[in-house]
Amino acid sequence: MKVGLFFGSFNPVHIGHMIIANHMVNNTELDMLWMVVSPHNPHKQKKSLAKDYDRLHLLNLAIDDHLIIKASDVEFKLAKPSYTIDTMTYLEEKYPQHEFSLIMGGDNLASFHKWKNFELLLKKYPIYVYKRPSYDLPDYADHENIHIEEAPLLDISASFIRKQIKLKRSIKYLVPDKVYDYLQANPIYDRL
Repeated sequence: MKVGLFFGSFNPVHIGHMIIANHMVNNTELDMLWMVVSPHNPHKQKKSLAKDYDRLHLLNLAIDDHLIIKASDVEFKLAKPSYTIDTMTYLEEKYPQHEFSLIMGGDNLASFHKWKNFELLLKKYPIYVYKRPSYDLPDYADHENIHIEEAPLLDISASFIRKQIKLKRSIKYLVPDKVYDYLQANPIYDRL
């Protein structure tokens, strides 16, 4: 089975994430997509990060009963900070029946050369990239393993959503309905 791995802090998950995930499973040769909650991205600060299991719970609420999109906590069990190459190695050993691919935005591809063992990732795995406005694709974007997707994008970010919450402004329509309802009853971002 061809499994796409969409890594992210999902802090919180929002409709932009879900649109990209849905686009990738509908418009590529992927059979399934796992949204991997990263406990700590080495390129981001941890202080604004909600607890791992809170973010995983929100992601499960967002995915709901979708049959080919799943939430994954695989990185919770691995050494921190999380490095994609280590996660890929672990997943290949645990699930040898699957062929894994990466899913990332053009902004991540632009800084991909800073990732641990990026050359190995580029050589070994198909990488599906959704373009992001104001990010130019690097020279290696024409590599045979890189597949550029014209996914529909919304100009929203988790940091914008957290700021709205802090300012006591509504985030309705920015996050899936079940995520919105849960955050109304459980103000996990008000504490950060």
